[in-house]
Amino acid sequence: MLRMYDLAGAEPDRRFSPYCWRIRMALAHKGLEVETIPWRFTEKSAIAQSGQGRVPVLVDGDRWVHDSWTIATYLEDAYPDRPSLFGGPAGRALSRFYSNWADAVLHPALIPVLILDILKHAHEMDRAYFRKSREERFGRTLEEIAANREGRHAAIREILTPLRLTIQAQPFLGGEHPLYADYAVFGGFQWARAISAFPVLAADDPVIEWRNRMLGLFDGLAGKAKAYAA
Repeated sequence: MLRMYDLAGAEPDRRFSPYCWRIRMALAHKGLEVETIPWRFTEKSAIAQSGQGRVPVLVDGDRWVHDSWTIATYLEDAYPDRPSLFGGPAGRALSRFYSNWADAVLHPALIPVLILDILKHAHEMDRAYFRKSREERFGRTLEEIAANREGRHAAIREILTPLRLTIQAQPFLGGEHPLYADYAVFGGFQWARAISAFPVLAADDPVIEWRNRMLGLFDGLAGKAKAYAA
C-alpha cells in the first residue's frame, strides 16, 4: 500500500493542508489505496528521506516523492492503467495553470482569514515554530495578517469569478467529470473547512454547489473528514 505523510493539527484526524487534499483526491480518483500518516510542521526528520521538509510526501515502495504537482504527475505516469487525472497531455498542461492559480491567487486570499485558526489548531509542539516562520515570511505578526478578516469577503468573491462562471456552465472544471484541475482548486476550500468556522463563501455563491459536489466524491472522502460546516 502507498503511504502519504499528511499535515495534521493537534487532533490527528484534523487534516488541513490544501496540497495534501489535492493528492488524497487524486489517489481516490486513481482508485489507489493509501495509508495517510499524520505529520506536524516540526517533524522534519520523519520525511528527511524525501530531501526536503514539507508535505505531501508520497512513499511508493522505495520511491519518495514530494510536492503536490510532482506527485500528481508521478501517479499519472506510474499508474497509466488507472483513470487519468488529466485526460491527456493538453489537460495536464491546463491543470498546471489551475494549480498555479490556486497557489498564487486563491491561497494568498485565504491566508489572512485562516492563519490564526491554523495556530489555534496546531499541535502544541508546532505553535512557536508556526508563529516564528510565518511572521518571518510575511514580515508582520499573525494578528496583523489576520486583521479585518470579515472585510475580506468581497475580495475573495471577486477572485472566484472565473471559477464561478465556469462551474455555472459545467459540473466540474474537468467538464462532466472531475480532473486534477478540480482537486487543485478544491484543496483551498477544504483547507478552509478543515481549520476554520469562518465562511469564506457567501451562502448564495454558486461555487458552493461545485464544492458540495467535490465533498461528495469518492463516497464522501472530503465531506466526511473532520471539518467545520462553513
